[in-house]
Amino acid sequence: MNKHVRGSVLGLLVLGLAGCQSQMPVRQPVTEPKACPPAPAVAPKPCKAHDNLNATLWMQTAAEYRALALQTYQAAAGQLDRALADRSWTAALEQVDEYENLPPAVILDVDETVLDNSRYQGWLIQKNKRFSKVSWDWWISTAKADAIPGALAFIRYARKRGVQVFLVSNRTCKPRKGVKGACPQKGDIIRNLERLGLDGITEKQILLRNERKQWGAEKKDRRFLLSVRYRILMLFGDDLADFIPGVGRLSWQKRAELVARYQQRWGRRWFMLPNPAYGSWQRVLGKPGRTLLRGF
Repeated sequence: MNKHVRGSVLGLLVLGLAGCQSQMPVRQPVTEPKACPPAPAVAPKPCKAHDNLNATLWMQTAAEYRALALQTYQAAAGQLDRALADRSWTAALEQVDEYENLPPAVILDVDETVLDNSRYQGWLIQKNKRFSKVSWDWWISTAKADAIPGALAFIRYARKRGVQVFLVSNRTCKPRKGVKGACPQKGDIIRNLERLGLDGITEKQILLRNERKQWGAEKKDRRFLLSVRYRILMLFGDDLADFIPGVGRLSWQKRAELVARYQQRWGRRWFMLPNPAYGSWQRVLGKPGRTLLRGF
């Protein structure tokens, strides 16, 4: 083999080896493997806050709530002698003429006006439930509601001054399985008041929804019946419908206009108790998800 051929062969071998070496994997330095991150825990679904939580806590614990209730009833007691002395004085819009010589009376709503049902609201929150007629009837049958601050003291004072007391409530009058009578809900109210130390309220002094065929949620018929027999000195309630007929599903603007129209009656003839938990005011909010909340 001549030197030219031998040189070519050697060159090819060198190139071949170089090519093979370039295709061989390069050994990487051994490093400690990183720890695997822990598998993410399955997060529990967040509990949806109950709509009535803040309102119920406020009614049960706020000193301001107690102060408002006491203020309402003490202001009413301060007006009572004036109302008795003024024969033209009447609180019921349904009372229009020839009432001056009728015996005096006051009309009070029951729930959140005389009796405090915030424990029922608290039970609904704890159980994550909504209001139902079944659970409500069970609750009132226990006769365990507390008294609204100042309510019983005012009732005692009014009776001492010779004023008849009537309770006009939208608790529904209906038979209850295993209980005698067509309207055991009246007995519930009486037992509850007696447990709180207020005796002497009779079934005749309690007018309930559906007790008569025409007595629906609107209270004007019951107020009218009482206004025929008594001069109504004062009205007490926690809802605009306890004072003004036909508020129904009026807009919040119309409701505000009614409050302004009768502004001379508030704190004199009409006495409103605070109730942020429920009421006819909720009807103006419309469909779920809609809000009337205003901001800056």
